[in-house]
Amino acid sequence: MKRRQFVKGSAILGLTVASGVVLVKNSGMYHADSKRKVRQILSADRVNVGTLPVLRAFAGNHVDYVSPFVMFDEFGPVNLAAGSDPLRVDAHPHAGVTPTTYFLEGTGHHKDSLNYDFQIGKGDFMLFNSGRGAIHMEESGLELYNKGGFYHGFQIWLNTPAKYKFADPSTNVFRESDMANIETKKYSIKVVLGELGDAKSRIELQSPAFYYHIKMQADSRLDIPTDPTHNAFAYLVKGKLELEGGRGLQANQVVLYERGESQINLYAEEGAELLVLGGQPLNEPVISYGPFVMNSEEQIRQCIRNYQNGMMGNPAIVNG
Repeated sequence: MKRRQFVKGSAILGLTVASGVVLVKNSGMYHADSKRKVRQILSADRVNVGTLPVLRAFAGNHVDYVSPFVMFDEFGPVNLAAGSDPLRVDAHPHAGVTPTTYFLEGTGHHKDSLNYDFQIGKGDFMLFNSGRGAIHMEESGLELYNKGGFYHGFQIWLNTPAKYKFADPSTNVFRESDMANIETKKYSIKVVLGELGDAKSRIELQSPAFYYHIKMQADSRLDIPTDPTHNAFAYLVKGKLELEGGRGLQANQVVLYERGESQINLYAEEGAELLVLGGQPLNEPVISYGPFVMNSEEQIRQCIRNYQNGMMGNPAIVNG
């Protein structure tokens, strides 16, 4: 794969590598011949985006192992009192990338330069396909303002394939009925994107990708088949996991896997909640400058000119 490059001043930052904990006692791991090898374990960094506290697992780095995804943020969990000021990220542009938003708890308010203005909530999934450029504002939602409660979810950016970088932008919201579910006594899996066995999401994408929300009960083992030529990684939301090779994954860590094998092997001695994502690598140059993700510096300069000339919309109107 072609390595990513950075434009000077890019707001996409890297993060820390954490050593995996080796689990020996009470190991319940499968040892399948086709298991994927762990490449690296990373710990998420705490940052603020606007007034929103975020755990950032990666941002513009490790593209060889996370493409077609390019940035991963967990927002919250934050317990908001009724009537408190919304957590907010003011109007800002995107181009060449598709931020996805998935809510575990609470509600959000989205407004953009495409004339969308709506509330989204628990279980909902949004694709903000910025294409040639669009502006949006994000904040905690009206129901949280009225009643209070937890605000928790994920914003994960999907990189846009080169042929769609300057396509028309679009906004789409999907409900749980658009996704598929797998339920057993030992685990549940929501197939947000892609497919797993007979379970298939109805959400269409510009390139192949998968996104699974998994909950594992205590003393549960799970083998997840993947295309060996695709990237795969997992982020632990809660609990602890044993991985291939006896390594351990803690909450707010992400494990990147090598390509070449199929099965992702997981064991949860005490239960766990996680996301497993990946897809077909785009194998294209990645040039990033803040919210713009393109294939060349000239494209980045074009995005900046388009934004400055008002071609992506008016931030004041979106903030209003």
